[in-house]
Amino acid sequence: MSKPGPISAKPLSILLSDVFTDAYAKQGFAARELVTRWSEIAGERIAAYCEPLKMQWPRPVEGQPQEPATLVLRVEGPMALEIQHSSDVILERVNRFFGWHAVGRLTIRQAPLTRRGAPVRPRAPDARAVAREAENLQDVEDDELRAALARLGATIKRN
Repeated sequence: MSKPGPISAKPLSILLSDVFTDAYAKQGFAARELVTRWSEIAGERIAAYCEPLKMQWPRPVEGQPQEPATLVLRVEGPMALEIQHSSDVILERVNRFFGWHAVGRLTIRQAPLTRRGAPVRPRAPDARAVAREAENLQDVEDDELRAALARLGATIKRN
């Protein structure tokens, strides 16, 4: 009776690589890294509220250079306007990731995100920073307004 050889287990990501590549290709993504590394590409702040849904490539015209694609983003409702205003930054980051002018425009689809982590709550400003800001606001007569402005000032200076 012969001894069995060593077991060589392959990582699941290697076994499913072709399946994922085909699924992303159907959505127009040449590289799945745009989806899997979205938070690195777009930045944590932008990626918290939107995700790439698909890329739409125009039909190639023979003898003409390939036109850039349209990146369709799924955005949570109230942040759509903010993402629209940040579209130039997003386009620049995506094209820098690809290394060429691959994406020419963004299209926004308002819908809940498919993957959601726990919502990130901003941490409260440091009490000493709030007190320093409150000292500069002695002219404000309303105590609640002075406290709110001091917290706002400390938060802005922290970021």
